[in-house]
Amino acid sequence: MREKILTYLEKNSRIDLQELAIVLGEDVDRVTAEIKAMEDEHVICGYHTMINWEKTDVEQVIGLIEVNVTPQRGRGFDTIAERIYNYPEVNAVYLISGGFDLLVTIEGRSLREVASFVSDKLSALEYVTATKTNFVLKKYKDHGTIMTEKKKDERIQVMP
Repeated sequence: MREKILTYLEKNSRIDLQELAIVLGEDVDRVTAEIKAMEDEHVICGYHTMINWEKTDVEQVIGLIEVNVTPQRGRGFDTIAERIYNYPEVNAVYLISGGFDLLVTIEGRSLREVASFVSDKLSALEYVTATKTNFVLKKYKDHGTIMTEKKKDERIQVMP
């Protein structure tokens, strides 16, 4: 039942628990208790709303920063990752494979604000040996949700 609950909640965290219980064919009290247990166990870590900021007047820049670090003996990448994810500007930190060790995502109001974070805070950390900053120019799909509207075919149909 846990996997089914998680699958539904991942796609629609606003689903009514009574409705979810009906869909799963389970008792609502059992579903509620299972969700509470998963929250307590930190299986469910939070609930989020997907916003298409391009449709608002709010200026927002997303930076994807690739980071190389020197891992610490006995701790690997965990200590430096923790220092990075504790900055309020940071949305996510991932240990990745490839040419860099970590991928850090941050949001700011401008390119300058993101760049300042990278140069003043991130690059200045002990054990950080290199960074590469990328900026999101347009979101097409995010967390499984298509962010763009399909363009309508406005051509005039010609009949023979």
